[in-house]
Amino acid sequence: MLRYIARRLIWGVVILIVVCALTFILFRVLPTANPAILRAGRDPQPRLIKEIEQVLGVNKPLIVQFWEYLKQVFFHFNLGYSWYSDAPVSELIFERLPATLSLCLGGAILWVVVGLGVGIISALRRGKLADRAAMVGALVAISAPTFWLGIVALYLFAAEIGRFPIFPGAGSYVSFTQNPAKWFGSLILPWLVVAASSAAVFARLMRGNLSETMGEDYIRTARAKGLPEHSVTRQGVRAAINPAFTAFGLELGFLLGGALLIEIVFNIPGVGLLNYHAIRSSDFPVVQGTVLLAAMFIVLMNIVVDVAYAYLDPRVRFS
Repeated sequence: MLRYIARRLIWGVVILIVVCALTFILFRVLPTANPAILRAGRDPQPRLIKEIEQVLGVNKPLIVQFWEYLKQVFFHFNLGYSWYSDAPVSELIFERLPATLSLCLGGAILWVVVGLGVGIISALRRGKLADRAAMVGALVAISAPTFWLGIVALYLFAAEIGRFPIFPGAGSYVSFTQNPAKWFGSLILPWLVVAASSAAVFARLMRGNLSETMGEDYIRTARAKGLPEHSVTRQGVRAAINPAFTAFGLELGFLLGGALLIEIVFNIPGVGLLNYHAIRSSDFPVVQGTVLLAAMFIVLMNIVVDVAYAYLDPRVRFS
């Protein structure tokens, strides 16, 4: 197991290096504009441009620039400085990260509880009214774009502008340390929107896997031996949950990288909103940092999911 984890960690580092190379090419090589000119502002003097080029290191060969970038990222976690605020990119990200973590982890808990429950009920009552209603609702949730669900949720339930003003609207987010009650209330609508499509995918995946598992020979044998139905169902759920857990890990990894659309719609000051403003203002170091953060979360969640297989399903073994 330890050797497997070590190999996965090494591959994770390789993938992050590849991501660094791709972002370096996209934001340092392909743009036609000189980064020093972008940072210098309007009508800069040639002397100022030369000084900024020296500070940024863009006057060096590309291979040297890339090597220095890798050293700063992996040994010092220095993602550079914003071209417009001169603030360290790592500080900007860590300032916004709690809001993104609050949004994603709360939504993840909600979609796992709802998706797992709906999927199990649908599998055990396959073909009945509850199953059909759940699958129709899941299909609608999967088909609806996330930003559209967010706008509809604000239109229906947001305070001041909603037809049924129940929850705080966009721009109401406060940090947990400032006011836990307002923090919770401000995230109810975003959590519901985040959980809607993900819970639908989770429910459909769980339903299909559990329906197939409950027809296996060992399940029929367990019933023939007289085991209680709840014990049989628990064994089936444990065997069927692996693919659903994989989907959960990947989805959570993408969300932790920055729930861009949700944060824009609800004006949540997270990493996704930071990335959106950086893209609009061509603040390439910030975009590079947020992309690398997203890749890191996805790689880590993949490793966590793979390692958790051995504990969720005893049939899985790693050599």
